[in-house]
Amino acid sequence: MRNLKLTIAFDGTDYSGWQRQLNAPTIQGELEKVLGTITNSPVILHGAGRTDAGVHALAMVANFVTESSIDREKLLTGANCLLPPAIRILEIKTVAPDFHSRFSTSRKSYIYAIDTSPVQSPITRLYAVHIPQTLNLHKMRECLTMITGSHDFASFEASGSRDKSILSGRGSVRTLYQATLTETGNNSFEFELCGDGFLRHMVRNIVGTVLEVGKGRKSIEEFLKILGARDRSKASATAPAHGLFLKVIQYE
Repeated sequence: MRNLKLTIAFDGTDYSGWQRQLNAPTIQGELEKVLGTITNSPVILHGAGRTDAGVHALAMVANFVTESSIDREKLLTGANCLLPPAIRILEIKTVAPDFHSRFSTSRKSYIYAIDTSPVQSPITRLYAVHIPQTLNLHKMRECLTMITGSHDFASFEASGSRDKSILSGRGSVRTLYQATLTETGNNSFEFELCGDGFLRHMVRNIVGTVLEVGKGRKSIEEFLKILGARDRSKASATAPAHGLFLKVIQYE
């Protein structure tokens, strides 16, 4: 038995997210089908997390246990030949039997792309959210400074993120090691959030609310009150999925 760790990149545009579904194409579903064909046995792939429909990944991590003795490089090449063009396995490694792509995670990083040009290029329309106006970057960065560190992010948590009847554990408290906004080109900007874990839609809800501050529709003081309210109804609308990328997952 081998425990194989996969690093995967994908364009989520045409997929209903990571998690397998019976009646919709998903990243996990496509991978399990192809890997099962090559290893000649059913494959259950454990992902480091779930991504929603339309969300992309630069380096998702997943693992599965197999009795197949196929060479890792042959498995990599064969899988990429059979996978749709929007999904690619970048690397396959043999890891310790107790490694689990989700439970062994120490931190994750996401990026969110914004395009503020008057007219968006059709080349970037699926990978950056178009906001054709000048944003107050200084105020937006002030908001990001406020959420760095450990906080209760219930105001930015989508319903169904966790079982709220379970009172033990950390609840909706998460630690952000990094929350930045950088210019990546002419009229293009990128949020980056790195933390020890993320609630469902947490990144997109934070971005959606910070953008309201950048547009002048909310103040920094209002943003701080939203963070402290621990009430999702106080925050702004969820930012669109197609601007979000899972950047990297780190392990101890």
